[in-house]
Amino acid sequence: MTRKTSTVTEGEFSLPVITADWEAPSSVVALTTTRAGGVSAPPFDALNLGAHVDDDPDAVRRNRERIQSGLRLPSAPIWLSQMHGSRVAEVAINTQGSIPEADAAVTRQRGCVLAIMTADCLPVVLCSPDFQVIAAVHGGWRSLAADILQNAVLAMDCPSHSVHAWLGPAIGPDCFEVGGEVRDQFVAQDEQMAGCFRANDRQRFMADIYAIARRSLTTLGVNQISGGGLCTYSDSDRFYSYRRTPETGRMATLAWMRP
Repeated sequence: MTRKTSTVTEGEFSLPVITADWEAPSSVVALTTTRAGGVSAPPFDALNLGAHVDDDPDAVRRNRERIQSGLRLPSAPIWLSQMHGSRVAEVAINTQGSIPEADAAVTRQRGCVLAIMTADCLPVVLCSPDFQVIAAVHGGWRSLAADILQNAVLAMDCPSHSVHAWLGPAIGPDCFEVGGEVRDQFVAQDEQMAGCFRANDRQRFMADIYAIARRSLTTLGVNQISGGGLCTYSDSDRFYSYRRTPETGRMATLAWMRP
């Protein structure tokens, strides 16, 4: 099942965010920040949350403080050192102070805030209400090809049919051009992935990263899938995009179970 994604600019949160419109219970929160509402100067304007992109460290610190208060986070986010790989880290609130090298995080602790940073890659939030576990995944094409979604679902240690998935903002299928070698990696693993790529007139392919993630999830037995349809590349007002502007900031997709 696919539902539309909504933007919330008032009410529970005092910062503009993209919230998950899914069938998960209200006790599970999933959202993606936009570039609005922060203090960073161009080209990182304004709510850059990435500490690794040569932005002013004080501006990043102040932006992270803004999301802490503006989004009423129950604890400080668990930031990852994302490697475009397939490692999943199981984390808890006391993980703060260390920065796990991983492209997905899983927690069973209420109030523990998972965080994934993106600027075109696909953020995916997974939850299993019955088993009280959530995961947040950094779904760049390399991680998706390396089975990061499979590893995250396995790490949740629950039946895959109980899992809800939300696909956050990512580069859209009309803007994500890749070489044939990228398509070949996916098709070699699953012939049905060929439908996620469209040949263009430059002898390359336009990749639909949302379709790739949906195919991967349904193959795993995850059928409750929401989100998709946004494009970070074409929406410069709301989103950072590395492909549009290599010197740029990062949004954060955050997920937690309410205490």
